[in-house]
Amino acid sequence: MIKTLLTEDLYIEHLKASDKKEAILEMIDKLEQSGKLVDRALYTEAVFNRESEFSTGIGMGIAIPHGKSSGVKTPSLVFARSKEGVDFDSMDEKPSFLFFLVAVPEESGDEHLKILSTISRKLMHEDVRKSLMQASSYEAVIEILN
Repeated sequence: MIKTLLTEDLYIEHLKASDKKEAILEMIDKLEQSGKLVDRALYTEAVFNRESEFSTGIGMGIAIPHGKSSGVKTPSLVFARSKEGVDFDSMDEKPSFLFFLVAVPEESGDEHLKILSTISRKLMHEDVRKSLMQASSYEAVIEILN
């Protein structure tokens, strides 16, 4: 499932952003550049509305911002990593280093929940998180997540 959603053009080895808003926008840039969005503004609004309800910084150095919107063409997943960490208003009040931006079309039913569940299950394991921080390529990230 992950490999079909997270294509190489949606991989950000070194996130440049220094805050939550910049991080989300940098990942949305990737979606737009890869042609996954039909309306960037609609999708961006969906993601920030979701963030305003409850932060998607889930702790353990992980953030999984997501949005379901008619602005999304096809279900997609952006992976990004920050060596410095970004304050994502996480539950554990620690910075996030690993980011997964989930984008799904409005009409995709509960697909975003399946994606979130799959990612969360894998990231519960400390060895997976450590491996993702050390992975040096898109291929390595996919191997870890599959």
